[in-house]
Amino acid sequence: MSLSSVRDFLSERAPDLAIIELPVSTATVAEAASGHGVAPAQIAKTLSLRIGEKVILVVTRGDARLDNRKIKDAFGGKPRMLAADEVAILTGHPVGGVCPFGLASPLPVYCDVSLKSFDEVIPAAGSTNSAVRLSPIRLAALCEASWVDVCQTPV
Repeated sequence: MSLSSVRDFLSERAPDLAIIELPVSTATVAEAASGHGVAPAQIAKTLSLRIGEKVILVVTRGDARLDNRKIKDAFGGKPRMLAADEVAILTGHPVGGVCPFGLASPLPVYCDVSLKSFDEVIPAAGSTNSAVRLSPIRLAALCEASWVDVCQTPV
């Protein structure tokens, strides 16, 4: 899975998007921002959450923090981050490379409205040194995401 499943996903749905592979790790928001020469906020991080029995993915801007009240209001429960092994099994991607593309299991994907602050965002692409550049609107369309407001307002 991982990078190869993202390649397959993009070649089928968005063949014009190139996967960028860097020689350095981009597993954290700070590393990704440095590697791609952008502000941390422009990195689109994908969070794997369990709310009750449901597992969801939420894509947010890199500097955003979840707002527990907003999450509870939107999804009806308290979010818990998945353990790394569970993330790898359910998404097919390692922590640091998780993205909403080429998933091992069908999971609901949500994009936080905070992403709309940018013309272009950079989500991972299935490995700890790969990514793609695209508009937030296209990102949401490609992974059939719903838009939500679940993050704290950036300062």
